[in-house]
Amino acid sequence: MNQTTLRGGRALLATSLLSLLSFSCSSEEKASTADSPATLRFTAIPDTNSTELEAKFKPVAAYLSETLGVPVEYVPTPDYAASVEMFRNGDVQLAWFGGLSGVQARNKVDGSRAIAQGGSDPTFKSYFIANASTGLTKGDDFPMSFEGRSFTFGSSGSTSGRLMPEHFIRTNSGKSPEDFFGTQNQFSGSHDKTAELVQAGTFETGALNFKTYDGMVKDGRIDPEKCRIIWVTPTYPDYNWTAHPVLDEHYGDGFTDRLQTALVNMKDPQLLKAVDRAEGIIPATNEDFEPIAVLAEQLGFL
Repeated sequence: MNQTTLRGGRALLATSLLSLLSFSCSSEEKASTADSPATLRFTAIPDTNSTELEAKFKPVAAYLSETLGVPVEYVPTPDYAASVEMFRNGDVQLAWFGGLSGVQARNKVDGSRAIAQGGSDPTFKSYFIANASTGLTKGDDFPMSFEGRSFTFGSSGSTSGRLMPEHFIRTNSGKSPEDFFGTQNQFSGSHDKTAELVQAGTFETGALNFKTYDGMVKDGRIDPEKCRIIWVTPTYPDYNWTAHPVLDEHYGDGFTDRLQTALVNMKDPQLLKAVDRAEGIIPATNEDFEPIAVLAEQLGFL
């Protein structure tokens, strides 16, 4: 055998070994990827300052990841409607929704479940508020004195900042918000913004959820003498954690029940702060929000 043939044989052998090694590594990488659980992604409606939400929900993602043994990631959303669409498309598999957005999401995704809620959510309420310059004071009855004044809801998709306040306006005045307030009916985009705009006098009146207002008073962002509570609504069911049906497909039968247990067992104040539920988390079912579903259907929100 001449040297040229020998060198050619060695080169061919080396090439074959490299190809075999490359194939082996590639197969191992694919197997490893296949064995790795998919990332569970969740979102939350931006009912307050959206830039703060990501920092609040990162610890929740870490807690769920450690508890459930799967990677978990928080995904921010620009508005209520986008959070519902992300859930419908399967871009997120879990969401902290309001009562209305939860109903809308579950209406779009068969088999989705409300699995948890805050301890205060079965008896949630809204505040109707007014700037002190109006001279309005708190009373037990719906404030008909709001008629014709400038007024701001929160987000157009909010339960406590839109759906329920509109319901109470229609029920007590017999008028739509457009007729009751005239052209001075607007949307701030979030509960904290509503309080800030009413305190500043940009709007004379508004409606928002009680937790946001109470929290803003507690941390000094709102002066209750300048931004007054005029009426407290009757109670209704509101916020909830809703799970997508693909969870059991991705992670095995019973995973959604494990997720529910993990949320209910979430006791750390830092974690509960993300959803502003210092009182803790309790189990929930779709049936808990049937009153919201009926009302949303009646008012054309579905």
